[in-house]
Amino acid sequence: MAIKKFDELVVIGGGNMGSALIGGWLREGVPASSITVVEAIEIRQAQLKREFPRVKVLSSIPKCHSVLVAVKPGDVAEVVTEAALNGARRIVSIAAGVSSSQLADAAGFDVQVLRSMPNTPALVGKGVTALCVNNTTPEPLLAWGENLFSAVGDVVRVPESAIDVYTGLIGSGPAYLFHVAEAMIAAGLELGAEAGLTPEVVRQAVEQLFVGSAALLASGQGTASELREKVTSPNGTTAAGLEVLYAAGLEKAVLDAVQAAAARSAEMTRDLGSK
Repeated sequence: MAIKKFDELVVIGGGNMGSALIGGWLREGVPASSITVVEAIEIRQAQLKREFPRVKVLSSIPKCHSVLVAVKPGDVAEVVTEAALNGARRIVSIAAGVSSSQLADAAGFDVQVLRSMPNTPALVGKGVTALCVNNTTPEPLLAWGENLFSAVGDVVRVPESAIDVYTGLIGSGPAYLFHVAEAMIAAGLELGAEAGLTPEVVRQAVEQLFVGSAALLASGQGTASELREKVTSPNGTTAAGLEVLYAAGLEKAVLDAVQAAAARSAEMTRDLGSK
């Protein structure tokens, strides 16, 4: 889904995700003059100016109407309050652990707030962003959020009651897959060295394995289970490898990982709410 309309926006925080979004908007044809990024760190300011030479880079929050907050969770409340004092009337936050009610408390009366959770594949335009929905979330605000994040991937609506699980599964999910890739590369390097597999071949092949498998999964040619079954011949090599993963408890390990990340997300929300 491409950007439909883009009003002027102030992005507070020029880190990886903030810059990924800016890059996505520019690729979609959004005028650089419509975007202002606020970054407190001087070295990062210089990097942003080189990366986006036509985007305005400031060290403090200007007068504004629409704002995206991309700072660390512990700094969100202060930044949201300052943005509201500078005129912001709609604010979307991408911080983990900061609830919609906490955003609303920081913003004050008559400011619309939206909680979201993107993931790092947004850096290459292949992310998926969740927008938190509750009974009081205005539809125009959700449409605005969908328009913003569609530049860097897919957008889904998730009830806020499910956002911790979503964060543990999808927000943290890329790291799980990267760790699997690390383990496969390590296995290839250890077992393939004597057989003549070079490190370059191993890394390139594993990277393409993930790219190709993801494309196949997204192609509609079958569910993950169906595709796994198609590549697994009875008593074949894949079956032998999978039996080891089953015995090692891979499914339980993934469940425990998602549960731990979700619990940490909920804990962060409680900690920030108690301040």
